[in-house]
Amino acid sequence: MKRVLVTLPLPAAGTDLLRQRFEVKVVEAEGMPAPELERLVHDFDPDGIVGMVNVPISDAVMEAAPRLRCIANYAVGYNNIDLEAAVRRGILVTNTPGVLTEATADLAFALLLAIARRVSESDRFLREGRFQGWKADLLLGSDVYGRTLGIIGFGRIGQAVARRARGFEMTVLYTDARRAEAGIEAELRASFVSLDDLLRQADFVTIHADLNAQTRHLIGERELRLMGSEHYLINAARGPIVDEAALVRALREGWIKGAGLDVYEHEPRLASGLTDCPNTVLLPHLGSATVTARNGMASTAARNMIEALEGRVPPNLVNPDVLAGKR
Repeated sequence: MKRVLVTLPLPAAGTDLLRQRFEVKVVEAEGMPAPELERLVHDFDPDGIVGMVNVPISDAVMEAAPRLRCIANYAVGYNNIDLEAAVRRGILVTNTPGVLTEATADLAFALLLAIARRVSESDRFLREGRFQGWKADLLLGSDVYGRTLGIIGFGRIGQAVARRARGFEMTVLYTDARRAEAGIEAELRASFVSLDDLLRQADFVTIHADLNAQTRHLIGERELRLMGSEHYLINAARGPIVDEAALVRALREGWIKGAGLDVYEHEPRLASGLTDCPNTVLLPHLGSATVTARNGMASTAARNMIEALEGRVPPNLVNPDVLAGKR
């Protein structure tokens, strides 16, 4: 029987599917030192690994599993996996797109609204017993309706955020490595612009790009200074897209007005001083954290694994180059 190692507890929607066909070992690999993970993989010798965004699957981990044929990531992003090593070793890598799109877009827009209207700050204010009655200037926030939204990364999630912005009559700008089809632009009333123009014009900038060599620190000091003192940054994509040390300076010194973050450059650690910035809303990586989305991710990861280990091309393959070596 083929063996599958699951590197974090997975919803039953996924593990039940896997256990119907394979021997399954579930471990808590988050925070496990690399040598310990490599020993675990070597001892279990899996045919497949269900990966998680916070569990690095390095070349050394793959080396420890000579039978390994598939890494099914329980996430859309797969920057935790050494993709070049996987291609070289003929290992299929899959992800879970689509099933978490709406949940992540909801959360991004929740961050936008929360930072604009100072929701977290106001909640703390009341709980600390400081509310003494209505005042004309109490905790004034920023308008969202009718403002300009800039979207960095216009894939499924970016487009879903744009769809939500229509209900707020927002002007939508976007930037991406590839321009969207004219029909999508028309449907979402979105205009394609350069990154610099987006940063200068958008009242709210929200990030939905993949993390890769080109997008790491895409938003640094220069870009934050371009945004201006009345603008907000939202990141529900990947933390390293933003230079977090530069962001702390921007928040402290007023280069931008505020930030809503769900992801961080060195998770679970945060940049020094970030939690001291009152003009932030900070969440613990909850983008896909709904029951529906997480169950969908689990079953999608399991189905990807089943297809791969039973000799078929999995539907969410992210490294199709590996197939050339299998022909």
